[in-house]
Amino acid sequence: MQINANKQILVRPHFEIVKILDGDGMIVKNIFTNQEEEIRLLGIDAPEIKVSSKTKKDERETHIPAQFLLELGYKSMNFLIKKTKNQSSVTLIQERKNLKDRYGRSLAYVLLPNGKTLNEILIRRGYAKPYNKVYCSELHNYQKLNLRARTKQKGLYSLTQSF
Repeated sequence: MQINANKQILVRPHFEIVKILDGDGMIVKNIFTNQEEEIRLLGIDAPEIKVSSKTKKDERETHIPAQFLLELGYKSMNFLIKKTKNQSSVTLIQERKNLKDRYGRSLAYVLLPNGKTLNEILIRRGYAKPYNKVYCSELHNYQKLNLRARTKQKGLYSLTQSF
């Protein structure tokens, strides 16, 4: 992810990951204030890990059984857990036009100390897909990376062509 000075972004350093909730969500804590915040990774979508209305919608749209979608969700979540293990500090990057989702979760790119974002890693490795319902500045890049992951059958694409 390239940070462009002309973009309307908010850079929030000094967070640690407290808990991974699923393949595209987590709880983070500000290391100075100890205030916790729920984060939804901006621009990506991973399969669910619990039966919900979204699982049923995904089942109808993809023609993939809910049970298999849930298994994919756990694979995505486990990949995210592995990628965030031993990360001492992360930075949240938010787009001012997309600060919160409809559930009140903060939407963010999560920047690791090595300069890579978890959002892009999940797409590049095939454990999430672009979330097309809300525009974000990385959407076009995520669509290209997703096509490459799908073509090379990376991550979840080694098990299915769509999710």
